[in-house]
Amino acid sequence: LHSPMYFLLDNLSMLDLCVTCTIVPQLLANLWGPDKTIASWGCFTQAYLFHWTGCTECALLAVMAFDRYVAICRPLQYTLIMRPQVCVQLAAATWSSGLANSVLQATLTLQLRRCGHHTLDHFFCEVPVLIKLACGDTAANDLGLALGAIPFALVAPLLVLLSYMFIARAVLRLPSAQGRYKVLSTCSSHLMVVLMYFGPAIYMYLQPPANSTQAKFMSFFYCVITPLLNPLIYTLR
Repeated sequence: LHSPMYFLLDNLSMLDLCVTCTIVPQLLANLWGPDKTIASWGCFTQAYLFHWTGCTECALLAVMAFDRYVAICRPLQYTLIMRPQVCVQLAAATWSSGLANSVLQATLTLQLRRCGHHTLDHFFCEVPVLIKLACGDTAANDLGLALGAIPFALVAPLLVLLSYMFIARAVLRLPSAQGRYKVLSTCSSHLMVVLMYFGPAIYMYLQPPANSTQAKFMSFFYCVITPLLNPLIYTLR
């Protein structure tokens, strides 16, 4: 359980738990109760925590892909490259980078002027939706949100793609079908989680949908469905 893969899975499960505890209780309260409101402090807390955990998970999935790359393409150097100290440093970098982006984006968004309009057409306080509440010009905030999303919604998936390109090249060189199957089964769970998380998130943050129903469905998918399926996927693995 102290191997790098399980250490990174510990971080992933903690992130999923944070996302669920941030979003689902208020969602259930709004669905079951007649009062569909949220306090301002609760909204601010949701915006900060969700943006933090969301960005951190993007970076963590890229680190997990790198871990798989080293395990498969550099097996003799794996224990040297992915030693415990390096794993802790990588995990700390993912959490701190997500926190920095969250503090920047959420703070800039919450400083926007709102002209008495406090109705949120969403099921939780998310930065792109909060920007739409502002009554002034939000072009700078939209640009800042897109630029801030580049490291997490573009660079991180690109690193995952590069890692799996090298893995695919290594798999094709394996002489035995059993070896190829073992490598693919090792990576399949991570690949499935990556596709479920990055797909809706990239669509939501880099090209926000104009249709509010579509935006809510995308958010629901990576806020509730993905954290629900992650333990099942890795347990089956």
